[in-house]
Amino acid sequence: MGMVTALVFGWGVWLVVDGFLYPPREPRIREKPEPWLRTQLNEAGMWDVPVRNVWFAAAACSVVGAILALLLSGQLVLGAIAGFAAAVIPLAFVRGRINRRRREFSEAWPDAVDNLTSAIRAGLSLPEALIALAETGPEALRPSFAVFAQEYQRTGRFADSLTVLKQQLSDPVGDRIVEALRIAREVGGGDIAHMMRTLSAFLREDMRTRAELEARQSWTVSGARLAVAAPWVVLVMMSGSSSGLAAFSSRVGFLVLVTGAIVCAAAYYLMLRLGRLPAEPRVLVA
Repeated sequence: MGMVTALVFGWGVWLVVDGFLYPPREPRIREKPEPWLRTQLNEAGMWDVPVRNVWFAAAACSVVGAILALLLSGQLVLGAIAGFAAAVIPLAFVRGRINRRRREFSEAWPDAVDNLTSAIRAGLSLPEALIALAETGPEALRPSFAVFAQEYQRTGRFADSLTVLKQQLSDPVGDRIVEALRIAREVGGGDIAHMMRTLSAFLREDMRTRAELEARQSWTVSGARLAVAAPWVVLVMMSGSSSGLAAFSSRVGFLVLVTGAIVCAAAYYLMLRLGRLPAEPRVLVA
């Protein structure tokens, strides 16, 4: 009996000591990252478009493309290839919206930063200066700042309104500006006007450099796209005659078509990966 009492007492002492040495930690709640396509839609400015609609559109394009190719050529393998190619159309459309939106933002940010700097130097507070951009800022940025104005007027919380603005912009430059304004608001920043002027000059220089690189790159990219599309244009022209596609009815012809599709897709993807300009990453994104 004494042995049991000693063991229980020792165990109790150990629990007390363990509680002091290793206090229980609150479990960390990790935010679930957004799906890749949801992030792409946000960056394209398509916040109200559900992800499932994009997949439905991809499936519909795939079916329509496969049926059209099958009716024109009568070859099942061409219908399958056309179906896979058509399924990429909605994703390519979203990607095109992202690139176009980023170009518009890159052209608009220097003027927006200049307007923000002028408003701060005129004596407006940070919230008032940002709200003013909803009316006086560049056209491409006005909707996002209008959402910020509505959120700030509704809640009166500047930090939460900046988070909403950051989500609406979904832009790397916007991330830097939002976080700079957040720090300036929290810790104070008497030199924020000078910082904004420096940032405006940097953005203009970056815009000029990127425009020059894109102009030089466009010829190479256009030539690569033409080289990839040319064989399939010829194949479509051959589909008008039954004798032109007879060679692809055999097993060897089937392998030629499948191999050609795989090689073209891999070459196009490799061209995009090697030829793309480095994209500026977003910062402090959950």
